[in-house]
Amino acid sequence: MKPAESFVQRMAAAARGSFAALALAANVLFFCVLMVPFALAKLLLPFRPVRHVTDRALNRIAMSWIGVNNGWIALAGNQGWQIGGVEGLRRDDWYIVAANHQSWVDILVLQKVFAGRVPMLKFFLKRQLIYVPIIGLAWWALDFPFMQRKGGMSSARDLERARQACEKFRLVPTSVINFLEGTRFDRHKHDVQRSPYRHLLKPRSGGIAMALATLGEHCHRLLDVTIVYPHGAPKFWHLLSGRVDDRSCASRSAKSPPN
Repeated sequence: MKPAESFVQRMAAAARGSFAALALAANVLFFCVLMVPFALAKLLLPFRPVRHVTDRALNRIAMSWIGVNNGWIALAGNQGWQIGGVEGLRRDDWYIVAANHQSWVDILVLQKVFAGRVPMLKFFLKRQLIYVPIIGLAWWALDFPFMQRKGGMSSARDLERARQACEKFRLVPTSVINFLEGTRFDRHKHDVQRSPYRHLLKPRSGGIAMALATLGEHCHRLLDVTIVYPHGAPKFWHLLSGRVDDRSCASRSAKSPPN
């Protein structure tokens, strides 16, 4: 992330990145395998009392996975993060989280910032990601909504899938994250859209509107999150090698979002 790194600094970053990549791979494999029995029970016994047990177990496993990720993120040297606006958050409540989107790093950043403060973050995924080996099963078991995002009839099916997923979120306290821009920000997309915002693409309201409409009285708070990378949007390797630093992540909490 920083310019004019020396050869020694680059080698140290490469070593940290290799260690973190191995830790991430081992973490994914271990906890996804741990999820399999509960995922099978959820698939074969789709009854509400069973779901209540399996969903809580799966969420605990996923939070342990996030905890290990947070460990290697810190050990890799990602330091100096400035965080504000997280006071008074609760793990036994329901939240809608709205954030800007610049990099795949955003997801792990948000998980680290909100771990232990709110229920596990769940977000909308492209339908193709369900076929990713191992982790696709984990996302399905955790009820992450999968979307086609192709328009037309696909949009109608997407909304129905989102509604069904959000109905499931009623069973266990959940934080539903929505990147309102719908895709990662870059200057080319910004120019093509002629966005009226300096650092954002034009928002898409469908996903967050569905989450609000379905969760209804369960959702008591809207978390408005702004992620800022002073050195520019990082690549995933920057996080692995410990070069996401001096970064501020600010959030603002608003009670009782409109239905």
